[in-house]
Amino acid sequence: MRVEVYYNLHKHLFSVRHKGKVIAHTHDVNIMNPTYVVRPSGRAKVLSEGQKNVHAFIRGEMCEEIYGLKNGTAVTYNPYKYSHFVDKYTKEPIHESKIAILHKPIVGAPTITAY
Repeated sequence: MRVEVYYNLHKHLFSVRHKGKVIAHTHDVNIMNPTYVVRPSGRAKVLSEGQKNVHAFIRGEMCEEIYGLKNGTAVTYNPYKYSHFVDKYTKEPIHESKIAILHKPIVGAPTITAY
């Protein structure tokens, strides 16, 4: 199922959207063939108004658990610093990967790992 996933700041979970409608809220989701999308107009609105909106998400095919992955890349996005999703350490833009694993622990910040 093709979905769009974004971090919901109010629920502190990932929201999973299918055909424009939120179908789930979850701590974990795996995406095959993800593309990392940032809508420039939404980002511009955040920068001008200082109020966040859903303008950045990961789009791809939702899938079950994936085992045996090694050497993933930590991915982050901050509208005040970057115009794209980026590698957390090198700051290089990330537009797509083979797999994305999104995880929100009970305590702590959400993580996105690209493989």
